[in-house]
This record gives sequence, C-alpha cells and structure tokens, in this order.
Amino acid sequence: MTNDPIRKEDDLIRARQRSRAMVMAVILGAFVILVFGISIAKIKAGMPH
Repeated sequence: MTNDPIRKEDDLIRARQRSRAMVMAVILGAFVILVFGISIAKIKAGMPH
C-alpha cells in the first residue's frame, strides 16, 4: 500500500501546509522582534508625553 496515490497526494499537501506554517512562523517572529526593538528604542529615547 506504499504506492497509494491518494496517500502520496495527502503527504504532499501536508508538506506544503508545514512549509507555509514555517514561513508564517518566521514572519510572525520577525514582526515580534521588530516591534520589540522599536519599543526598546522609543523607551531609551524617552518618548515625549
């Protein structure tokens, strides 16, 4: 049953989903780091009230 075309297609779909999830995780992580960095820079600069 290892040559089942439906299973191969499902595995391909799962691989694509995993790939997209990893890309989204990296983008989200970069955004969080960017916001954190901007916040730290503003705090150090002494934001006007």
